[in-house]
Amino acid sequence: MNKKPKAKIISKKRVYDGFFKLDEYEIEMDKYGGGKQTIKRLVFERGNAVAIMGYDPVTDKVLLTSEMRPGPLVAGDDPFYDSLPAGGINKGETALKAAKREMREETGMVLKDAVVINPGAYVSAGGTSERIALVFGVIDSSKAGGIHGEAAEGEDIKTVLVSSKEFIKRAETGTLKDMKSLAAAFWLAQNRSRIRKQYKPGVKAKKSGLKV
Repeated sequence: MNKKPKAKIISKKRVYDGFFKLDEYEIEMDKYGGGKQTIKRLVFERGNAVAIMGYDPVTDKVLLTSEMRPGPLVAGDDPFYDSLPAGGINKGETALKAAKREMREETGMVLKDAVVINPGAYVSAGGTSERIALVFGVIDSSKAGGIHGEAAEGEDIKTVLVSSKEFIKRAETGTLKDMKSLAAAFWLAQNRSRIRKQYKPGVKAKKSGLKV
């Protein structure tokens, strides 16, 4: 098949409607070898999200969080591990606005000079429409620490600071188990030196903000 294949939704049925949503889709699709077929697929709906990499270019540290994650627990893995703070993007919010809000809620920190380094990549395209945007911003690591989160949502989030070298090492050795954090670590490995040059100790960042 030389032309680009196409697919279209024939029908949609909501299977579960709770905090998360689960929809069943009937899809008609072209086959690479020619012809068409109709398939049914379940899609997990939870909206889009943003992950935030807060970095202190003076101390060369990255802000992470640790909280219980049910997915790894169900899979038989350690449910407590370090990852980037993250959260859902509310209706009408931009990724940057959501990043600043989530950073405050989950760590108590102010995110400065925030920029989008990835507008959104699919988390698991075979089963969910969710995309996670990656936002990078500058923090003052001397103010980091404590337990945070929204009590009404049962959040119990511990703030963790690690050196950029440790963060990148975890990605390279496979001990960083969170995919969004893994992507951010490799991005930082490529851009760390250039970013540090933009921020000198004791000098306030220019109004033009961070250049990435």
